[in-house]
This record gives sequence, structure tokens and C-alpha cells, in this order.
Amino acid sequence: MKSSLRRAPVADADLLRGVLRAVSRSFYLSLRILPHDLRAPVGLAYLLARAADTIADTRLIAREARLAHLETLRSAFGGALVDVAAIASACRPHQASGAEAALLARLPDAIAQLQRLAPADRAAVRDVLATLTSGMTLDLTEFPGEDAAHLAALGSLADLDRYVYLVAGCVGEFWTAIHVAHRRALAGWDLARMSADGVRFGKALQMTNVLRDVPSDLRHGRCYLPEAELAAHGLVPADLLDAGAMPKLRPLFTTLLDLAADHYRAGWRYTLAIPRREWRMRLACAWPLLIGEATIAVLRRHDNPLAATSSVKIPRARVRVILARSMAAVWSNRTLAAEATRIRRTG
Repeated sequence: MKSSLRRAPVADADLLRGVLRAVSRSFYLSLRILPHDLRAPVGLAYLLARAADTIADTRLIAREARLAHLETLRSAFGGALVDVAAIASACRPHQASGAEAALLARLPDAIAQLQRLAPADRAAVRDVLATLTSGMTLDLTEFPGEDAAHLAALGSLADLDRYVYLVAGCVGEFWTAIHVAHRRALAGWDLARMSADGVRFGKALQMTNVLRDVPSDLRHGRCYLPEAELAAHGLVPADLLDAGAMPKLRPLFTTLLDLAADHYRAGWRYTLAIPRREWRMRLACAWPLLIGEATIAVLRRHDNPLAATSSVKIPRARVRVILARSMAAVWSNRTLAAEATRIRRTG
């Protein structure tokens, strides 16, 4: 299966190495293990989404201005000639992270690289960015405050499911389409079925973020745990600001952990369907799944996630062990599945 995608221009190496590595070491690992022809579209999609998310989260800038900046970025991502440098200049001074400030400084360059991708790659990146930024806009409109005094919550499980699709699940569709277009070994894939599992893969990772970040999100005025489900357990969002609410929350928290685990099963179905000779893609998928499963295991055993003073994470040393073991397991579905089961049980 020949494709003009293979003749895509090489993206700026500094963007896909230095800048990307500075803003996300974990994603950088996955990107570096991918086949070379996939690094530019996948890396640019991540960098541009990360830049948009940084702007959306710049709380020192008025919410209305951030929403306007996002709309301008959406136009730029779609190919319109707009002044993205002005947006970057307005937001850069408010970044506590030097890496995020450097990313914004390179935003015009990243958009220029997007326009130089091969047409099919460019269209795929534009599509996923349009969905991701619509999720960021939803976040800013659904949660109007910036602190616990102005706490708001999603309404229902359906709202939560829509949210995790917009900000992560859609990436599974993009990831599937871009790999099928570039990798001959995937020519026989059922695109619709694999895309559906890819969506659930993304949802698994975002559900993990939601559940590990509950205390910090509450402090910033955001409760992703659905209000209707909280009410069924005799709780309102503000109750979760008190760590003593955990006993009443535990059944719902466990239900949501189980929902994430079900999404992880779809993620593994996706990963184990990747041909063994596409070992780079298998590793790039297995790593976030294994780390996510380990995080879910820690959350299940945690005495009181509401009392956590920082996001629940597994230690870096544990991550290194996971990465090392996966390198040996990647060639065998049975061994890789057994590794996932071991992590699920022990964290």
C-alpha cells in the first residue's frame, strides 16, 4: 500500500525533541519509539494540543480572553491566517514553567510545520485538534470559577463520558487512522472496530487523570465526578472538599475505577491486535496502559484519595521497571497480557 504520506516533510527536530521533551517526558518516550514517518504528525498534534491547553489553563488571563484565544487558535489550526504570535506573547509572561513558555514561543513555528505536512496527515491532525480544543472550550464554560468557592460539577455519567472523549478519546481515532495510513502491516485492520477500541483506550487514560486529580481539581473549582451520581450517594460536590467524605464517596469512586478498568481492557484488546513486527507501535501503546493500570491499582489501595496533597502517581523508579520489563514482553501477546495482569494486581 503506497501512500504520499511517506513523503511528508521532516518536522523541525528541535520542536519534536527539545521542546516536546521539556513539556512531557512520558509522551516524548512514546514518540521516540514510533516509526520515523509517524513522529511529525503525531508529535505536532501533541505539541499544538498542549499549547492550546496551556493557554486555556493560564488563570491569570481572564476567562473570556482565553476563550477568544482558543477560537483564534482553532482557526489557525484549520489553516486561517491569524496572529498566533500575539496570543503566545500575551500568555507567555504568565507561565510558571519555563518549558510551557518555550512551547508558546514556538507556537507559530509549530503551526507552520502543520501546514507543511502531507495533505492527509494535515487533515487528520486538524480534525483531532478541532475536537480536543472543543473539549477545552467545554471545560472553560462548564466550570466558570477558578477556586473551591465557585465549585461546579458535571451533571451525569453521560457528561463525563462526553468530556473524556473530547479531551482524550478522540486521540484514539486519530492514532488509529494515522497508523493505518502509514503502516502496511495494519492494512487488514477493521478501521471502525479498532477506532472504537482506540477511543476507549484514550478514555481509560483520561479517567485515570480524573480520578487521581480529584483534590486538586476541586481546589480549582472543577468536579468531574457527576453531580447526579454524587447525589445518589448522599453527597454534593462541596462535600468532597472535606476528606472525611471519602467513606460515602468510596462506592462511587470504586464504580468509576471499575469503569476505567473496563476501558483499559479495550485498550489492551487494541494493543494486542497490533502485529508483532510493529513492535514500536506496540510499545508506544503498552507503556501508557501499563503505567495507567499501575496508577489505578494505587488508587484502589489508597486509604483516602480525597486527602492526597498531590496527584497520585507511581514513582519514577517503578516507571523505569515497567518500561524495562515491557521491552522483553512486547514480542508475545501472552507475556504482555500477563505483565498487565501482574501490574493490575500489585500496582
